[in-house]
Amino acid sequence: MRSHLLNETTADEYRRTVTEGVERVAAKLAATQRPHTGISVDELAPVIGGIDLDRPLGNAAAALDELEDVYLRDAVYFHHPRYLGHLNCPVVIPAVVGEAVLSAVNSSLDTWDQSIGGTLIERRLIDWTARRIGLGEGADGIFTSGGSQSNFHALLLARDEACRIVMKRALDAGTELSKAELLPKLRIFTSEASHFSVQKSAAMLGLGYEAVIAVPVDRARRMDTSVLALELENCAAEGHFPMAVVATAGTTDFGSIDPLPEIARLASEHSAWMHVDAAYGCGLLVSPTRRHLLDGIEHADSVTVDYHKSFFQPVSSSAMLVRDRDTLAHATYHADYLNPRRMAEERIPNQVDKSIQTTRRFDALKLWMTLRIMGADAVGSLFDEVVGLAAAGWEILDADPRFEVVVRPQLSTLVFRYVPAAEAGEAGAGPRPELLDEAQLHARKALFASGEAVVAGTKVDGKQYLKFTLLNPQTTTADITAVLDLIAAHAEQFLGESLAVHR
Repeated sequence: MRSHLLNETTADEYRRTVTEGVERVAAKLAATQRPHTGISVDELAPVIGGIDLDRPLGNAAAALDELEDVYLRDAVYFHHPRYLGHLNCPVVIPAVVGEAVLSAVNSSLDTWDQSIGGTLIERRLIDWTARRIGLGEGADGIFTSGGSQSNFHALLLARDEACRIVMKRALDAGTELSKAELLPKLRIFTSEASHFSVQKSAAMLGLGYEAVIAVPVDRARRMDTSVLALELENCAAEGHFPMAVVATAGTTDFGSIDPLPEIARLASEHSAWMHVDAAYGCGLLVSPTRRHLLDGIEHADSVTVDYHKSFFQPVSSSAMLVRDRDTLAHATYHADYLNPRRMAEERIPNQVDKSIQTTRRFDALKLWMTLRIMGADAVGSLFDEVVGLAAAGWEILDADPRFEVVVRPQLSTLVFRYVPAAEAGEAGAGPRPELLDEAQLHARKALFASGEAVVAGTKVDGKQYLKFTLLNPQTTTADITAVLDLIAAHAEQFLGESLAVHR
């Protein structure tokens, strides 16, 4: 079956087949009226389960026909203006062009002799991003699969750097301290609204979940630095070591940005590594009007950025950057068959020297094509649009007596919930709290099942809330208002039926 291999003899077949696939997707995008069809797991699972993978269809047209039934028809389309769910963005065409190129050429960015120009392009983009952050001339970094891996990588470096420093201090004081003895004493500080990957990273790094100290947040859902200061002091008093302080520039639930300058000061005073998880908020790096919201990020020892969140890139496209390129050596391992030590001495730029992955896609090409065709200001302007839309959405929610909204957004997330008139303070008794929580869950599920819109959900102070994550510049305030009306209708119907049953 060599006819299916992509090479010089099959270039025409490649062109025809890929064009047919692109035309199918283009037709689907042009005709999509809703973000989702509302299909359930129970409906789709038997269809996919019934396909015999040991009996190929033989040609692309038949496979694409089948794909329409098992994927394309029922996919969740993030480009639709009423997709308001998770941190999924619509993608820009230049990045999709890059995706097509990198998939076909299939470079692996672990060693120089597999990637050539790809290695240099990725390094150039890392340097560009580091300059945007303000990390200085000694900065470096690596593209990763996403924010969770970037956070893990950063905390791995922070752990080993903390061990190096503390063990050296002990040795200078005449005491020998082993890494095994030190690890249980390391602590990570992060806000209670930070990403769950901080806790998962601590566990995977052998520190345990208990090594993470969750710092309370203020009314704006930002880390309370007065509590952070106390916790850092307690850490030393208890004989523990502050390994890292993880600040968040754009929390998943609220889009809140922690007080970066004050956190940087406290981390420095306590000799703790400062990591900034800017997976969501990194779009501000190219914002023509809101870059100041990231003031203080330049003091970080490491930073996570997710271009596939706020740079409108296809998944995956993320990076982890460090202030001091030498710290990347904590993740370096030289294998004779791949990147022997002599290559580093010869200054051959093998990216595997600083990555926790070996084989890696050339995801950097998508961002490269975006910057070369659109430019950074254009990307930043798109992100500005959704941040502005969230501000307008907050005004709508704040003025609507049917809803309560948690916090005025800094980025593009709105957290709110439907509240009946009595619950909002009017005369009469409102539904019991657990029923009101069920109403939020029902409204979200009913909306998803209808296919009319997709919204997210979360818990705030133990109560169930709904969430708009606005990342589509095509979404309007009219879309927001329409979805709120749908949510209210579903919640009202649920509460009415539930109260009737209990009477």
